[in-house]
Amino acid sequence: MSFRLANRRDDGTAGQIPAKRWGIALASKVALDELFFATEFATAPFVTRADLGRVALEIADAIDLFEKRGWFGAPASFHQTPTRPKSVSTVRERSPLGDYGHLSFESGYEPHVGEPGRERWLSYEANRTAHAWMLEHEGDPRPWVVCVPGYRMGSPLVDFAGFRARWLHSTLGLNVAIPVMPLHGPRQQGRRGGDGFLTGDFLDTLHAQSQGVWDVRRLIAWLRDEKKPQKLALHGVSLGGYTVALLASLERDLDCVIAGVPATDLLKMIRANAPAFLLRAVDKAGLALEDAERLFEVISPLAIPPKAPFRSRYLYAGLADRLATPDHALALWHHWDRPRSVWYQGSHVSFMWERDVKDLLSEALTDCGLITA
Repeated sequence: MSFRLANRRDDGTAGQIPAKRWGIALASKVALDELFFATEFATAPFVTRADLGRVALEIADAIDLFEKRGWFGAPASFHQTPTRPKSVSTVRERSPLGDYGHLSFESGYEPHVGEPGRERWLSYEANRTAHAWMLEHEGDPRPWVVCVPGYRMGSPLVDFAGFRARWLHSTLGLNVAIPVMPLHGPRQQGRRGGDGFLTGDFLDTLHAQSQGVWDVRRLIAWLRDEKKPQKLALHGVSLGGYTVALLASLERDLDCVIAGVPATDLLKMIRANAPAFLLRAVDKAGLALEDAERLFEVISPLAIPPKAPFRSRYLYAGLADRLATPDHALALWHHWDRPRSVWYQGSHVSFMWERDVKDLLSEALTDCGLITA
């Protein structure tokens, strides 16, 4: 059973996180989150103690630059507006879940001239090519759903399963595009996809998120020009929910925006989940997380009013989510003026098989005109 927060102004009693109902089912879902955490902390590379001083200096220089350029007061102006990619390659590939199109193009993203860490970021060669997986019907134009993956996603098998892509494509009749986020999948720089995105090198995190938004906007521009979609929806999960929420504040003419188990405050998430030894090392190095928090204001999905129409906004969240805890989703719900939402009795990982999530997706895509009931 889910708890629904409807598209209306609350009367002072709504807008609270519902209570969890503990039992074997919910405990089992939470155990999956704990397994993810254990694996992540055991294998993730974190910034070294030797680099923490350099990170602190980069943050201080970036804050000074951002203040001078007025980006803190107008964070939307920090984000550069991309044009559609000029040269796009599409090849047919296979996965255990069937054939799909593999689209690639030059990202073209560059941090602003003068931004600390710019040269380092541009040296990540594989990251300079953007990729997307596509499921497309032949024939006349159809609606498209752009599904934005979360942290550690970025492979066709995981992305198709996580987004119920075959259901969206074969059952609902939609075309589907799943972009690969920076530093993930074929763009990775470390041993695992996602290494470097959330490892304490905060300027790299800033550039990764900025480029993620840029690349999705380029993909959208290409779809609109090349495929002439009847309607276009965005659906993001976890870190992808963060990205989709930010895109909803930068992109006009989005027909449907669905933020799933969204993170909305990267520093809050880091404080809650980073190993204690890393937080102690950060403090000893003189790196104030409050400064990183200030830096991330320009990429915060809560800092810019949404451009997506109210009727197009939807979100869902797990009441026992250990990674993007429910207060993240609640903050976005208020920022989005309390749209249609579902709270399910589950964890971060369990969104993939929650019936309430599937029902909300069907409802949102129907109400926004991408599918018929």
